[in-house]
Amino acid sequence: MDHDKWQWQEPGTAWRGVGLYHITLTVTSHQPLLGSLIIPNNDPAQARVDVSPFGRTLTNLLWDISKYQPDIQMLHYALMPDHLHFIWYVKRPLTRSIREVVSGFWVGAKKLGRAYSYDDSSFEPTNSRHNYQESLCDQIGKDTYYALDPIFTQMPHIQPMGHNSQLPATIDYLDMNPQRLATKRLKPGFFRVQPRVEINGRSYAAIGSSHLLHIAQRTPVHVRHTMTEAARLGNPQPLNDYIASCYDAARQGSVMVSPFISQWEKDILRTLLQEKRPIIYLAENGFKDYYKPSALLFDAVADDRLLILSPWPYDPSRKHVSRADCIALNAMAEDICAQ
Repeated sequence: MDHDKWQWQEPGTAWRGVGLYHITLTVTSHQPLLGSLIIPNNDPAQARVDVSPFGRTLTNLLWDISKYQPDIQMLHYALMPDHLHFIWYVKRPLTRSIREVVSGFWVGAKKLGRAYSYDDSSFEPTNSRHNYQESLCDQIGKDTYYALDPIFTQMPHIQPMGHNSQLPATIDYLDMNPQRLATKRLKPGFFRVQPRVEINGRSYAAIGSSHLLHIAQRTPVHVRHTMTEAARLGNPQPLNDYIASCYDAARQGSVMVSPFISQWEKDILRTLLQEKRPIIYLAENGFKDYYKPSALLFDAVADDRLLILSPWPYDPSRKHVSRADCIALNAMAEDICAQ
């Protein structure tokens, strides 16, 4: 990957600076090799993950990182059946980039994966098993060893969090993962991608409450630049009146439709979600495999009051929404309301 894409914070501290990192390692096949989801009484709030021996060994490997990298502190982790989340705090600038450190952990995880692939029936998180894994290559030969499935073939995803203020929300997100997975298992239809939903001649991929398209009263949410500019110049009345009109429409039963791009629109979205109002949300990117709505949107999908529409396929390179895309999405929202 190009070096500049890993830069953050100040020049010269490319992924070496003091800060927080949220890292995710995924079983590439998405098989539940790390544990089993248990849902007592079919209640998502009671959901938990029973960790497998392979999962325990992987977390032991994770905790060992601080022995070799004393400037890295493990703050929190969450093990799911097919992936592992963890948060690192880099206490002092590193001599190597965080990507190199994560890559070293990944190499160790792949070694464990090959040992598990060789003999999963007796895989146990013991020192003797660790020694066995280390010598496995010598025992069976390099060709046979490297033909084994390493389980983790994709580099872990690294997200620099940057600010301490993000930490509590991220920890809450990780701790809620079993409950959200249980909700998806119990309500699979709500979270299954509907690939071709036709609206006024345009095809969308959709997740959530498609019945919202059959409610006649729909209102777009689009805070225009003229309103925010007037507020900046000392006249907030047009902006305040418009926001109030959005809330009034929602409280009278209208489905609110928008990509919710600007900060003002995001604030409106949060209030609508808090009040449990019906919403059609136009996503600026498509749905990747194993897509899960963000924490902000998840409960609304589960409660059958949110439809997420994507007019475009998923693009992993998309980092920011362009002005042209914003204009197109707002036009689509108007079109859906005029249907």
